[in-house]
Amino acid sequence: MPMPEHFTDRLLEAIETKGAPVCIGIDPVAERLPKGLGVEPVEAIENFSCAVLDAIAEFVPAVKVQLACFERYRAAGYAAFDRVVRRAASLGLIVIADAKRNDIAISAAHYAAGLLEAADAVTVGTYLGRDSLEPFLNIAATEGKGLFALVRTSNPDGDALQSLQLADGRRVSEAVADLVADAGCLCRGTSGFSLLGAVVGATKVEEIASLRRRMPQQIFLIPGIGAQGAALGDILGSFDESGHGALVTASRSVIYAFDSSDKCPWARAVAGAARLLRDELAELLARRRDS
Repeated sequence: MPMPEHFTDRLLEAIETKGAPVCIGIDPVAERLPKGLGVEPVEAIENFSCAVLDAIAEFVPAVKVQLACFERYRAAGYAAFDRVVRRAASLGLIVIADAKRNDIAISAAHYAAGLLEAADAVTVGTYLGRDSLEPFLNIAATEGKGLFALVRTSNPDGDALQSLQLADGRRVSEAVADLVADAGCLCRGTSGFSLLGAVVGATKVEEIASLRRRMPQQIFLIPGIGAQGAALGDILGSFDESGHGALVTASRSVIYAFDSSDKCPWARAVAGAARLLRDELAELLARRRDS
């Protein structure tokens, strides 16, 4: 049986097709949704998520579906998550399950098997060490899937741990970056990028370029644009000289880009926000390449 296409090769092809490395976070919260999407919360978040996917699929290569928004509703939520992921896949989108899972190796293997059966990639924790990543790496390599390991998160309180200095002079986040770079070095596609990427927050502007030097073969999944306060110009250091190497994520600033008092259909406003983000990032990267 031939090996499936490498995840990062598929991702870069999708980015080329859509014009910019944009990922929209599907983070549906029942209290924030437009009216008339369903009687029960899980019905409403599923209908909203699918409508968002339909609205943005023309403009972006990837989506990141926040599992927490679904699993709070237990069995019904998991079923809705699966249907949303399938809808995204049917639209040709690369699907990242934002689950941030990990455990000792035997448990990690169960997480990997379940999540990577559904999605194209999954976010994983790193603080149990390399052996906890191996089951994810083995399954991802076999199935043509991808991983994004937590390295430097966008939340302010992450500094309390991730910025601590170790005895060898590195910060904790730098030690984790070195672990990820080493663990993923044998899992590269024809693009040269590893299937093991890294989550690096856009709000950590002063660290992005140095983390890129430590992880030259990792695709950076960059949260923090928009609602968390980071601007597109803040994350240019995450890209290599050819404009590759990062996937920029926006969630609330896109999926809630509508005003309940506006006469414009809400899905049209979401589509407009996704298109604007794509166009702005494409222009920024083009200017960087030409400079």
